[in-house]
Amino acid sequence: MNRATSVVILVLLAGLGIGVTYFVQHASEPRISAQQRLIDSRTLLDLLTPDSYDNQPLDQPLVLENIRLPNSTLLGGYLATKASQPSAVLLRSQTLGYEGSIELLIAIGANGKLLGVKTLKQSETPALGGKIADWPNTWLQVFTGKSRNDPGDTGWALKKDQGQFDQIAGATITSRAVISAVHDALRFFDEHPQQLIGSSAHE
Repeated sequence: MNRATSVVILVLLAGLGIGVTYFVQHASEPRISAQQRLIDSRTLLDLLTPDSYDNQPLDQPLVLENIRLPNSTLLGGYLATKASQPSAVLLRSQTLGYEGSIELLIAIGANGKLLGVKTLKQSETPALGGKIADWPNTWLQVFTGKSRNDPGDTGWALKKDQGQFDQIAGATITSRAVISAVHDALRFFDEHPQQLIGSSAHE
């Protein structure tokens, strides 16, 4: 076998290898995409009770992108509906904690009341502010059922700041950041119900 023939064979084998690799990757994409979507659904929808919606909220993203609020930024959101009526919105919110950014998922019912809060990303100090990543989270559950005006604006603060909420032990800055971000989201919902659920809140 001369050198030219060997080179041709090597080129053909390399091309075949690349082709097989591409085919395997391409054939695997739908399965990988489906698995990732299932993971996303479990992560983003576990703030909602299964009987509270009958649509696919991840297929109904809200037109929200980097909306600056007084203490946080809305990164996006999703609409949950039941019998074609809005039942809840899921808002992805980013705020600044002690060590860096904190990304929260904030679920608000169509009546403007908080359904739950979950931490999606954070880099806070382990065993202190990092406790906000625990799930389920006893501290975050305290906000469930609250609304923009329950408590009033001054109540949305730590008790040490004359507000109504305890802090995570040893994590004052983290606690303040989360409380402010949740209040921001509730205020935004209250002021923009048409944009979020297509009707006035509290109907």
